[in-house]
Amino acid sequence: MNTLKIGLIGTGFMGKAHALAYQAAGNVFDDISRPVLHRIADIDGERARLFQRQFDFASSTQDWQELVNDPEIDIISITTPTLLHREMALAAIAAGKHVHCEKPLSPTASEAWEIVQAAEKAGVRTQSGFNYLKNPLLKYAREFIASGELGEIYAFNGIHAEDFMSDPLSPYSWRCDPAGGTGALADVGSHIISIARFLLGPVTSIFAQLDTVVKKRPAYPGASELKDINVDDVARMIVNFERGCSGTIQANWLATGRKMQLEFEISGSKGALSFTQERMNELLYYKAGDDSRSNGFRLIETGPQHSPYGAFCVAQGHHLGFNDIKTIEMAEFIRAIDRGEPSTPDFREAWEIQKIIDTAVRSHREQKWQTIS
Repeated sequence: MNTLKIGLIGTGFMGKAHALAYQAAGNVFDDISRPVLHRIADIDGERARLFQRQFDFASSTQDWQELVNDPEIDIISITTPTLLHREMALAAIAAGKHVHCEKPLSPTASEAWEIVQAAEKAGVRTQSGFNYLKNPLLKYAREFIASGELGEIYAFNGIHAEDFMSDPLSPYSWRCDPAGGTGALADVGSHIISIARFLLGPVTSIFAQLDTVVKKRPAYPGASELKDINVDDVARMIVNFERGCSGTIQANWLATGRKMQLEFEISGSKGALSFTQERMNELLYYKAGDDSRSNGFRLIETGPQHSPYGAFCVAQGHHLGFNDIKTIEMAEFIRAIDRGEPSTPDFREAWEIQKIIDTAVRSHREQKWQTIS
């Protein structure tokens, strides 16, 4: 079996998710090259060494550039804060590596476009970490819509809401640094934007409102010194789709009580679909025209009939989890590399998503509708 050696930058939550996913992908899927965890980089050398032992990497380093230039590495995975993505991605591309980079790809669309151009010129495969698109039920929903089962699409209503920033005493972090882009809109909102595009296609125009609710936060954990906040906590958008329908999109990291409300509802002339990531193995379908006395949303439960669920479990109702869809994401990336085909969502798609984010910022600033250029 062919192998692909992985270089991973970052040992945080997403670094761990990547390591687990690469390990699992090689075991769950038998039609891809086997990923081998080769080298881990983190600015904290002790943390890098601990991560090396934990996941059985061949080596570790504090220098991400040393990792990028390692001739044995085939794939670079970038899981650092957004502000660092551009430099790392461009260096990895220049070194001839295939690159997976977590979302958002960069703080601005112009920087994202620079990365896209470099990758396409170099002919390397790229993927951006919009992992929720890999849920088999979202793929089924896309096919369902494309087949015309919902008829003419009337509206899309989507939200990504969590509460991890809801405590005003949560300290200032890289997420609060405007140099790294917008706040909730980019950090969590990019996921629901990616789903909107995945299901219904391009967005053409936007009217947006971005609110900074918590104006100051402690400069560091336990600090009495407060630091000004200049990124959004809540973002709301009205959007128009190229296909002719409209909708709403909201991003919120102050949503008290919400842990993973990545949710959408799509209504059409023949029916509707409803989904939330908090119940990620369930898709609700309403068929218009049925007997009103007994009609209602019907539960579609994920199972082996929704590929690639069957690669994990042969029984319906046993459910996939977050790390499973991350495993699907990495397997599809490796499969694209093996076959010399584009992967999805690649850096070009990440750029399209960033254009929507930039346009929303412009709409809020100018308080008027904006067309996505």
